[in-house]
Amino acid sequence: MKDETTPIDPSIGVVKTIQKSGIDFSRVTSIIHGQTLVINTIIERKGVKVGLITTEGYRDVLELQRSNRRDMYNFRYKKPDPIVPRYLRLEVEERVMSDGTVLKPLNEEHVRGAVAKLLKENVESICVSLINSYANPSHEERIGEIVQSLTNTPVTLGHEITREWREYERTMTAVLNAYVKPKLSTYLSKLEGEFRSRGFKRHPFVMLSSGGVSTFEAAKKYPIFTIESGPVAGVIGGVYIARLIGENNIIVLDGGSTTTKASLVENLIPRVHTEYFVERTRYTAGYPVRIPVVDTFEIGNGGTSIAWIDEIGNLRVGPKAAGAFPGPACYGKGGSEPTVTDAYVVNGLINPEYLLGGAMKIHKQLAHRSIKEKVADHYNISVEEGAEGIIKLANENAAFAIRVVSVQRGYDPRDFTLIVHGGSGPMFAPFIAQELEIKKIIVPVIPPGVFSAWGMLTTDIRHDLVFTEIVRLDKREQVQKINQNYEQLEERMISIFKEELGVGEVVVHRYADMRYYGQEHTVKVPIPNMKIGEEEVRLIANRFHEYHEREYAFRLDGPIEIVNFHVVGEYKIKKFELKEIPQTADSPDDSLIGERRVYLNGDDLTLSVYDKQRLSPGFSFDGPAIIEDPTSTILALKAQRVSVDKYGNVIISER
Repeated sequence: MKDETTPIDPSIGVVKTIQKSGIDFSRVTSIIHGQTLVINTIIERKGVKVGLITTEGYRDVLELQRSNRRDMYNFRYKKPDPIVPRYLRLEVEERVMSDGTVLKPLNEEHVRGAVAKLLKENVESICVSLINSYANPSHEERIGEIVQSLTNTPVTLGHEITREWREYERTMTAVLNAYVKPKLSTYLSKLEGEFRSRGFKRHPFVMLSSGGVSTFEAAKKYPIFTIESGPVAGVIGGVYIARLIGENNIIVLDGGSTTTKASLVENLIPRVHTEYFVERTRYTAGYPVRIPVVDTFEIGNGGTSIAWIDEIGNLRVGPKAAGAFPGPACYGKGGSEPTVTDAYVVNGLINPEYLLGGAMKIHKQLAHRSIKEKVADHYNISVEEGAEGIIKLANENAAFAIRVVSVQRGYDPRDFTLIVHGGSGPMFAPFIAQELEIKKIIVPVIPPGVFSAWGMLTTDIRHDLVFTEIVRLDKREQVQKINQNYEQLEERMISIFKEELGVGEVVVHRYADMRYYGQEHTVKVPIPNMKIGEEEVRLIANRFHEYHEREYAFRLDGPIEIVNFHVVGEYKIKKFELKEIPQTADSPDDSLIGERRVYLNGDDLTLSVYDKQRLSPGFSFDGPAIIEDPTSTILALKAQRVSVDKYGNVIISER
């Protein structure tokens, strides 16, 4: 079920969809929710007023940042502005060393004075991030107790989110959590109340950026862990589809209304890393977020991306988008800028009578006028040619996202199957496949526009714990330290699940961020889930050499060290299973809706139009053709062939 987004209050759109579904919530066994509220709040700078309490001498860490330039020869490069202004960043007397020893005790009077000042400034959220709290969080814990004794204002303690080193990254992560915490808490509380009022009596879950799910209560406390919850669900769903049909290596492409996301998955294992950046571009470092995130690349390119002409006369598409409101010109809500959706409508690739299954009215004449005035007249070309220019640029943007996760990381996209979803993903896919020579495209049987939501049904409850302590593998006495760190993290992991869900049957996976001695950056390596001895240390070292060579194309003979100990805990939950679907028709003609004139690749063509919901297993036909679904439109080009597998997935391949 799909409905329009309500940007002013996203919960309204969710509630409308719930009402539209007519579901009896008293019979619902599980609710899993994904959202883009956290990432959008940060990008749009619509978070709350935050006050920061930090160690004396570290007030300006948000402005000093890393004291470097990621691209030293880029003269347009600049650091992002601090989320918390300087007058709301207050220092307290305390000092913990990097080994966890206390050099200077916490001055509790300083803390009370800082809290009083922040409350006087009417802050809506308080963040506490002290130097070296990852090694010893006792001072942060005490400040949290003092804050809670003085006010009901939400408080974020940095060590509860990440126990990794690097004070700027840890502080920025904690600040962003505080920045969005009240807003997501209010949003989830509204939804939870709606679920309860309709008879749902269990714990609802929210999707995490790591690919798992957690309870609403945990997400309210640590919303930053859900920063990419929506897109990640699509990756997990793509892995499920790939496993079902016997594909091992896939690229998942999510073409949405404002962005396109791509993720490469090798051997059905999504890459999860703890180095994520919000708004990172060639001109800005972006904001670092140290949480586990499934590796994806996102670009401002989607159905509502605006087409515009730059200062030297080149046509561009995105990253600015019309969004749900006012939306593309064809929505008739006041939007006047030409978008990718307008181009699809003008050239006949989208049926103006069938968007959202016909529930949303589309005005083709408004799309035509917008492209004519803003694009076609400027270049003295036809409106159809202007629309095709917009479409081709959007296709190229989406192809760039796939190049980033494949070619730029040493992978050949021709060795991968492309799984596409989202409103615009199946439209981008056939052009991308031809350009990058990808042999197979899969559009899942699940309606593409709600595939990310379905992907949540294939996940497990998950938590991650990361702790920084540098341990050299060539030091024999360090074996005991390795075992001790993993055992402590695993004990903490089990206690988290017991506190949250009252369960102790947790599947635990171990990882380590490792590097050669003297290196700056690390490589994440899976670690055997057993007591580590000398033989296991040799196995870990060999595995690191392999992973490092694959990532950087070389290996060294020098000492190796573990920087971060990473433990993943998963609680397996019952999942929805796709089953083979029965044959419901005799031939593709039974699903044929009719024909439609389109302008495609410079030609006026008449294409057959099929109903995706009426396609049966075993059907096959040659492109060019259009397949309509209430949430998306699938396009197959002339050199491509369409077939339907036993689960109802649409497969587009080379003839």
